Amino acid sequence: MNVLEAIQGRASTRAYQNKPVSREIIRKILDVARWSPSGVNTQPWQVAVVQEQALERLSQALLQLQAEGVAPAPDYVYYPGKWVQPYKGRRFQCGMDLYKALGIGREDKEKRLEAALNNYRFFGAPVSLFFFIDRNLGQGSWLDMGMFIQSVMLAAREFGLDSCPQASTADYPDTVRELLGIEDRKLLVCGMAIGYADKEHPVNQYRTRREEVDQFSTWHQ
Repeated sequence: MNVLEAIQGRASTRAYQNKPVSREIIRKILDVARWSPSGVNTQPWQVAVVQEQALERLSQALLQLQAEGVAPAPDYVYYPGKWVQPYKGRRFQCGMDLYKALGIGREDKEKRLEAALNNYRFFGAPVSLFFFIDRNLGQGSWLDMGMFIQSVMLAAREFGLDSCPQASTADYPDTVRELLGIEDRKLLVCGMAIGYADKEHPVNQYRTRREEVDQFSTWHQ
């Protein structure tokens, strides 16, 4: 696949076909992504590939924590404590577009909750990748991790797969580490649903909006 097409065509896919993804394909994706850049070649990423019964056990554990009202306790703060413009407006529009695609009204709290819980079902994807980073590493290594995660998503498209990076599945990192046997010194960055997109599902019929180049760039000569 052309690189430009891979980047522009990538989207956060929230509904998948009931179709397995082979271990061989996932290995090929990670084999490509490992060539992502990192400062002084630290290669700070560690990936847990979760499928089948392990994925179901993890899904049920996360859903149970939500049902019991256990507050999320992620390893790091992803979103700001107070939203300001233009980010506040973009966040609002993103949510409105998603709920519109799902046919969920603003006052329908029950359906909104169900849509949120689908995060912990990995949107029906047959594979979830969990990305970990050593607690001792600095902010630069988190940039490296971001580039690695993007490489995974783009490489997946070469194999006809789509994905959705999920900060939400890092809400309960202690539970994820325990079930996957990951040592405590590894911080959970995020998860990623990956599989064959259900292209007919309404949730996959919309795209989030992007600012034009001139809105976020300045040119200096």
